[in-house]
This record gives sequence, structure tokens and C-alpha cells, in this order.
Amino acid sequence: MTRMPAPFLIALLTVAAIAAIVASLSLGSSGLDAPWAGLASGDPLTRTIVLELRLPRALAAFGTGVVLALAGVLMQALLRNPLADPYVLGISGGAAVGALGVMLAGLTGFAVDTGAAGGAFAAMLLVFAVAHGPGGWTTTRLLLTGVVVAAGCGAVVSLLLSLSDDLRLRGMLFWLLGDFGYVRTPWSLLTLALVAIPACLLAARPLDALARGELQARLLGVPVRGLRIAIYFTASVLTAAAVTTAGSIGFVGLVTPHLVRLVIGSAHRVVIPAAALAGGTLLVVADLLARTIVAPRQLPVGALTALIGVPLFLLLMRRQRAS
Repeated sequence: MTRMPAPFLIALLTVAAIAAIVASLSLGSSGLDAPWAGLASGDPLTRTIVLELRLPRALAAFGTGVVLALAGVLMQALLRNPLADPYVLGISGGAAVGALGVMLAGLTGFAVDTGAAGGAFAAMLLVFAVAHGPGGWTTTRLLLTGVVVAAGCGAVVSLLLSLSDDLRLRGMLFWLLGDFGYVRTPWSLLTLALVAIPACLLAARPLDALARGELQARLLGVPVRGLRIAIYFTASVLTAAAVTTAGSIGFVGLVTPHLVRLVIGSAHRVVIPAAALAGGTLLVVADLLARTIVAPRQLPVGALTALIGVPLFLLLMRRQRAS
């Protein structure tokens, strides 16, 4: 498979991201399509729908896709495993336990976000403490600890769902599958995304070395232990921010880095910005489809990310095999 020049791909993804956000502002479940004339004339209803409902949701979807893609890139480099994703270490499971526990108690809004953030960071610290215990820090120990914590959180989530009444169950399930319907302030997530991209780019060369193996990285002078800890906490914070904002949206952090590497190679200096743009665009498109396919009803965003990404991934894999 002939690889695309990195500058061309990044430019293409930038255009796609802008087009996806514009489409998200233009279309929705309210029946107000192509609202630009109403915005220009200052119509209050149009301004409310576009600027207070659609714009925050589109920006939140883009920011969530960016941080999930970056977390996926970091986790795959840390674990040297192409099947690693931001949720493999139990962060999303901890967030789900915290959020659903708050919902079961009858609380909503900021309390759910606080519960999700608290659960995510509790899981992050638990995995780190166990994986960093006697015997030293190894990727195998870290991965196994994360898988066990994720399984335990999954069991607790099942219990919480079984204890909930019908009134709360729908909201809990939508949170688990991803929902941007209640996002009103995406700016903190966007700020985190804008800070994370250059921060990850600064570590691009050490990430390349670590991806080749621990021995190779040490020979090149990379502080492997410190780099691993930094990657773990950075990826965990990015994942916690995404899950707190939109719930558990899978697939983006797993497949987006794969798609980018298939197209432009594995150098992190180009994988990082390309994956960030691709992840943000994918999630904006998925959210747009979730709002419009069966409007006025809304579909879970997480299910649509898989429906969009799986065919793309399989197509690229088939092309790579044929080349």
C-alpha cells in the first residue's frame, strides 16, 4: 500500500474536521437546517440552537475524539501492543462506577461529572499502585492489573444497572454508550486537547524509541522508567477527561492510530497530529449521525463510532494486504 505524504494527509484531515464541524452546526434534529441566514439576521431562536446547543456539542465531540486518539497513541506505545486502547487499564470502568453510582443516588449534572472523574482517578491510582509494587514496573504487570481492575469495575457496573429503576436505567445506559446531549461547556476539554498535542509532540522521538523496545530506548539514552510513568499518567488524564465529558465512547482510541499508521507510517511526529484530527473528525461525524438518522430520537454515539470505523479499518487492512 502506497503511503500518503504526511503534510497532505494532515491538510486533508484539517479540511475534513472543519467540514464536519460546519455540518454539525448546519444540521440537527430540530428541523432547523442551513441556519446561516438566521444567524446573520440575529434571530434569537436560531442563535440559541446553533450557538448554545449545536456548537458546544460539536466542539465537545471534537475535543473528546482528539484526547481519546492521543490516549490511544500513548497507550499503544507504552504497552507496545497495537490492541491497546485508552480503556484497557480500567480508567473508563472506574469512571462508569463513579458516574452510575451518583445516578443511582438520584443526582444529576455536575455531580455525575464529579463522580466520573473521581472514579476514573481512583482506578488510575489503584492500577498504578499495584503495577508499581514489589517486582518492579513491567508492561505485562501493568496490562494484567488494568485488565483485572476493568473486569472488577464491569461487574460493579452490572450490579448498579440491575439495582436501578426504569426511570434511571435509560440515562445510565446512554451514559455508558456515550452521549453529548448535556454538554454545555466544552472549553476545558478543548484546552486540554490543545495543550496535549504539543506536549505529546515533544515526546515523539522518545516514543519512537520506546516503540522499538526497552533495550533500544535505553541505548538511545531514553529514561525508560520515567517516560513510562509520564505516558501512563498523561494517557489516564486524557481518558478521564473524555469519559467525564461524554461517557464511555469506545473504538476511537483503538482504531484511529491504526488507520493513521496504515496511511503514513509509524513516526510519532506525524501520527500524533494526524490521529488527533482523525479522532476528532470521526467523533463529530458520529455525533451528527446520532442526532439526525432517526430524528428527533437520538442514538448512542459510541455505537455509531464502531459502525463508521470498523468498515474503514477493514477496507484499509484489505488494501494493505493486497499491496
